[in-house]
Amino acid sequence: MNRKLIILFLLLASALYGLSPSSPMGEELKGGGKGRIVFSSDRSGAWRIWMMQADGSEQHPLTKDETDANDVDPCFHPDGNSILFSSTRGGKIGVWRMSVDGSDLERICDGDQAEWSPDGQRIVFRRQGAIRIRDLSNQEEKIVTPKDWTDCSGGAWSPDSQYIAFARLRENRNELYYVPTIGGEPVKIYDQKGACEPHWSPNGNLLVYETETHICMIQPDGKKNRLITYYGGIQRYGRWSPDGKHLVYCQGMSEQGPWELYLIPATGGTPVPLTEGGSDMNPDWK
Repeated sequence: MNRKLIILFLLLASALYGLSPSSPMGEELKGGGKGRIVFSSDRSGAWRIWMMQADGSEQHPLTKDETDANDVDPCFHPDGNSILFSSTRGGKIGVWRMSVDGSDLERICDGDQAEWSPDGQRIVFRRQGAIRIRDLSNQEEKIVTPKDWTDCSGGAWSPDSQYIAFARLRENRNELYYVPTIGGEPVKIYDQKGACEPHWSPNGNLLVYETETHICMIQPDGKKNRLITYYGGIQRYGRWSPDGKHLVYCQGMSEQGPWELYLIPATGGTPVPLTEGGSDMNPDWK
């Protein structure tokens, strides 16, 4: 299904649920197009890291490679001047960083799904199904998930640096947890089928996460779980705007895509499309 048909479907769904359609960056998203969004895209062939303004303008690639290596899962440093990402460069999946203009690429370690700590001094990432924290000043690492949990993913820092939220990918259901960064017993947030990719709101009061098909929000205590997207197709990789008022996420008509990025108020509403062409996923907003 092409982009025009997807947009028409979303607008019809909004009308069905009693929502008024918005013009591009309309009233629902007023102020939502501020800042920059980094994302991964295969529009040029292999997956590369791209950047754009949060209103969808000035789209351009940051990483380039003559090989078929893939770059995915970008994440802004808290100061906005550098980016973490996962890459298969060199033939093995690893965590990399680069300057915000795509220069000064450096491999940090084996692993993937990395995210900066709020002070930018550490990273949380996944290796061999375990969630780990790495201190970038001395390269020391520690595992924060239980030793026999080798099926974890999507580690994310709380804004106060005290906790890591993550998903445990089970056979019949997925489970969301948070665990103290100093170590301790994980606390279960939610355990329904498909729940994964948790990310804290800027104030730490909510987590956005994805199901097998939609974007949802939940409190860290597991209360006030609610649906944010309810459209046809599949919505994934929800991320917060810096002020916590909006979300960016990717939408596909099936598991095979193609995927495009959309903007939506954090309270729900009519989404606005940001990208078109190839598949665009893994957004982060700064």
